[in-house]
Amino acid sequence: MAQIAKKTKRYPSDLTDEEWEQFAPLMPKPGRRGRPREVDFREVVNAVRYLVRSGCGWRMLPIHFGPWQTVYGWFRELARRFLSIVT
Repeated sequence: MAQIAKKTKRYPSDLTDEEWEQFAPLMPKPGRRGRPREVDFREVVNAVRYLVRSGCGWRMLPIHFGPWQTVYGWFRELARRFLSIVT
């Protein structure tokens, strides 16, 4: 995923630091075994918020969010996890 030295708002839809502080504890913890996770969940959430706000399709996602397939895969996984908590 794209690495950003300082978290700056590139788009109006990006999370602020305060929003991310509230959101971060809800993200899945890394597993104990296997390859280290390379995904920045803040960028995944920023990408989904960008998609919703702009109305563009997955394949039109700007590249600095990472590959659209990765963002889409994590979107599906997080949606599945959050829906199982709610229901």
